[in-house]
Amino acid sequence: MEKTNPAVLAFLQSVHPYDTLPPDELARVARSFCRMVVPAGEVIYAYGDTMAGLYLVKSGGVEITDAHGALVSLLGPRNSFGERGLLRDGFAATQARASEECVILRLPAPQFRVLIAAYPAYARFFNRKRGARPATDIALQRVADLIARAPLSCGPDLQVFDAARMMRDAAVSSLGVVDDAGQLLGLITVRDLTTKVLAEGRDAATPVGEVMTRDPVTLPPSALGSDILHVMLEHRIGHLPITDEGRLTGMITQTDLTRFQAVSSAVLIRDVAQAETVAQMAAVTAQIPQLLAQLVGGSHRHEITTRLITDIADAVTRRLLQMAEAQLGAAPVPYLWLACGSQGRQEQTGMSDQDNCLVIDDAATDGDMLYFKALAKIVSDGLDACGYFYCPGDMMATADRWCQRQSVWRGYFDRWISKPDTEAQMLASVMFDLRPIGGTARLYSDLQSEVLKRASGNSIFVAHMVSNALKHTPPLGLLRGFATIRSGEHRNHIDMKMNGLVPLADLGRIYALQGRLPQVNTRARLTAAEEGGVISVSGARDLIEAYDLIAETRLEAQAHLVRSGRKPDNYLAPSDLSDFERSHLRDAFVVVRTMQSALSQGKGVLG
Repeated sequence: MEKTNPAVLAFLQSVHPYDTLPPDELARVARSFCRMVVPAGEVIYAYGDTMAGLYLVKSGGVEITDAHGALVSLLGPRNSFGERGLLRDGFAATQARASEECVILRLPAPQFRVLIAAYPAYARFFNRKRGARPATDIALQRVADLIARAPLSCGPDLQVFDAARMMRDAAVSSLGVVDDAGQLLGLITVRDLTTKVLAEGRDAATPVGEVMTRDPVTLPPSALGSDILHVMLEHRIGHLPITDEGRLTGMITQTDLTRFQAVSSAVLIRDVAQAETVAQMAAVTAQIPQLLAQLVGGSHRHEITTRLITDIADAVTRRLLQMAEAQLGAAPVPYLWLACGSQGRQEQTGMSDQDNCLVIDDAATDGDMLYFKALAKIVSDGLDACGYFYCPGDMMATADRWCQRQSVWRGYFDRWISKPDTEAQMLASVMFDLRPIGGTARLYSDLQSEVLKRASGNSIFVAHMVSNALKHTPPLGLLRGFATIRSGEHRNHIDMKMNGLVPLADLGRIYALQGRLPQVNTRARLTAAEEGGVISVSGARDLIEAYDLIAETRLEAQAHLVRSGRKPDNYLAPSDLSDFERSHLRDAFVVVRTMQSALSQGKGVLG
């Protein structure tokens, strides 16, 4: 009888719905899984393959595409695929390809069907998953998530001449007409100006109230996208005001619906790759906040949303590198452009500065270094123009310090590890989040493994890194409250980045260091730390759940700002949350504080 693989069994215990199976059955199922190591780019599951089995991602990433090659979803650890073909529901026309090297567990089809038949909770999970519509299906979106911008309105006494100018200047095709209390009275569109004013020879000073459509059809923010489609088709209208108890809160147009269906990370990356100028790329990246709001509204997991948004930054960087080489000529020696910070961790949201560096082959001459200095400026300037603003701390390849030969970089890490002063701790924390973006990857892969091995073996360095990681604390106040910012523009708000996610990123980095884990993404680090025994299973589960809640809350707050016509930021007012949400958010911060405390006492991890 085949022995149970302890690593597979431990992994399944952390994956729903396997955690619902009886222990003996779970052990049997663990023996039934086949382990596959799949290289990046290799097809795992082909179109119409209905008997291959159920696939479960243990590590790495998988791209799911439809029969036309369009990206359907990106899967990570604990996600499964292939069940649709097994359940014969007509949705098997997809292909799964490894987006990076990954470990896949495959459960043979007969074993999957035994579990479906024997365990209702297991069957409910896959039947519910099978029946789910894509999150980007417009018919299932809430109206509030489809609103692209804050509504533009005017009073009924405004002259049509001024209304036309308002629409022109704001690049919109309609205005809500409201009274002094914000109650919707009517609607005026560009078409109304044409048919009711110009075509009838009315004076440009005519009040809007005389030509508006009175008491237009409206929908509440709680309605669904299907309601919009039905109303527009039934009433043959292209503009639909959204009201809450009579107050105008938004406007949905046919253009918004088209834009929602057209904006995706794949489309934006395609447009970036085809851009001929920096200005064209900037026009593409300007759509990122809308994409963020759309992804959050579509209930995508936070790690998928941030991954998709980061992919766009990666594409922009690579296109700028191509432009730089076209302008300067081919690089004289191999080089590698790397990102650190949120881009390095693949955790970008609707706002980000740039953090990057260049590693250059040791064969580079002093003259060659002038080439790379010029290349760095072209790329960094281009990133700034595309909304990835210059790093306030000058952590960019344009700084001589961060544009160096490989041997110099090796010397940097050697000094930081052997003499971990305050600056060394800070710089090492940043540079442990490096991720290759464009160029020759080998310039960093060997260096990374060397550094992890040496750093993890230096207990003094690790202790200093732990001390540095504990400087950012969760915003916990007394009596189950929050410690909010006390003054300034963001008074009574929580900084969801510095006090919410940075402490978790710091913990993930320490666990990666202790376990010599190559992962850079925070969630991937926490998962790998659990699988590698760096932290206990229970501690890892609590920490991952806390991370998920904090990250989701931050993204939802940013999406809300985008929908209200404001720029996304990292600040959240606890008063904007319900009692239930505040309670759970505070519990998540308590988990982070507890894990920090364990780390500071040297129990780190398995305690």
